[in-house]
Amino acid sequence: MEENKNNAIDLSQSEEFCKEYGGKKTMSMFTLGCKVNQYESEAVSSLFEQKGYEIVSFDQNSDVYIINTCTVTNLSDRKSRQAIRKAKKNNPDSIVAVMGCYAQTSSEEVLKIPGVNLVIGTRDRNRILEYVERLEAGECKINAVDNIMTSRSFEELKVNTYKERTRAYLKIQEGCSQFCSYCIIPYARGPIRSRKPEDIIEEVKELSQNGFSEIVLTGIHLASYGKELKNTSLLDMIQRLNEIGGIQRIRLGSIEPTTITEEFVRAAAAMPKLCPHYHLSLQSGCDRTLKAMNRKYTADEYRQSVDLLKKYISDVAITTDIMVGFPGETEEDFISSLEFAREMGFSKIHVFKYSPRKGTPAAEASNQIAPEVKEERSEKMLSLSDCLEEQYLRKFVDRELEVLYEQELNDKKGYIEGLTNNYIRVAAEGNDALKGKIISTKLKKITGNLFEGNILW
Repeated sequence: MEENKNNAIDLSQSEEFCKEYGGKKTMSMFTLGCKVNQYESEAVSSLFEQKGYEIVSFDQNSDVYIINTCTVTNLSDRKSRQAIRKAKKNNPDSIVAVMGCYAQTSSEEVLKIPGVNLVIGTRDRNRILEYVERLEAGECKINAVDNIMTSRSFEELKVNTYKERTRAYLKIQEGCSQFCSYCIIPYARGPIRSRKPEDIIEEVKELSQNGFSEIVLTGIHLASYGKELKNTSLLDMIQRLNEIGGIQRIRLGSIEPTTITEEFVRAAAAMPKLCPHYHLSLQSGCDRTLKAMNRKYTADEYRQSVDLLKKYISDVAITTDIMVGFPGETEEDFISSLEFAREMGFSKIHVFKYSPRKGTPAAEASNQIAPEVKEERSEKMLSLSDCLEEQYLRKFVDRELEVLYEQELNDKKGYIEGLTNNYIRVAAEGNDALKGKIISTKLKKITGNLFEGNILW
């Protein structure tokens, strides 16, 4: 095995390497967190593939491991650290790079974790290959994290390889300027930046040409898309994408209830490709808690948004996030939130127990809620979610809906599962030949949160 002038081992010339990988270096990606992270991981993987790397499973021996981190909760941080340790255990001689929100907000802490070679945060991800090459040339550690609060332009990270041919995430917005009192994300992602409309349209056309039926628009604060650009908005962008041939569904990621005006909903109802599924972040149904959270709406304003969606869009699915155990949340406040959620009739609730994030106002509050109380409230809210989800699903027994089939069921041989446009999971007899196809299916039997259906040929 030869060494280069910087005394770094050239793995591509290793006899053992060539035997196992045919001369290709390997990269493995581990992703935590939101759909934005998933999109960014795909984009970074594309960069490595274009450079000739083979993308392998995170469980395999790899030359480069990249952990794309999340920092929404303490649990997210812990999972990130566990993934870093696992990577180094898989291959002690590998290069371990850590990117994402946890890396951005705690770069020095991450760099001190044994085995970490590169910390890159939430900007300049398109330079990651350059940093890896520097490490291969002999550098031991690189901290490439910069002050994200000074960032003013959207970083283009384009997905050039397409492993799946069903739903594709499309990031169109970055950053958040809401500064909710519990949330670290504005400090991890910086101010709002929107992707240029022409770049979005170009990528959607490529996705269509590559066989995708559905695109999912994502962003850190999707509702703010276009606010710093001229003559565009989220609604304008959706309307332009609705005109592109080939794509049959457009699905929105999480949006704020303040987005849901009568003008928006009337326009949305007139676009057949826009999925009747809205994830409206609530966090609490109690006005006192909403104010303490620095949310920008009241429970009644949220109710008006839900009423508009139900008025104009039939079979609409409304999902949400609710936090329990926020500092100062009394039992009365929690019951108010629970009853409000029941009134809204959500099709599903994502329940989060409040987790203090260092550097946020809520973390400094003296009236923190005991862990056992958070757990009890979480269980009650989850129980309500299960009940509401069953109520929503029951409305569709013996109905015929269009299902985009995605993958074979692991636990039921001979069945393939997919999603309706209003986000109902359906399994029917079939195999991978149906993958990526939208097929009319009769929904028959509910098992948990999954419908069994009969494909109508």
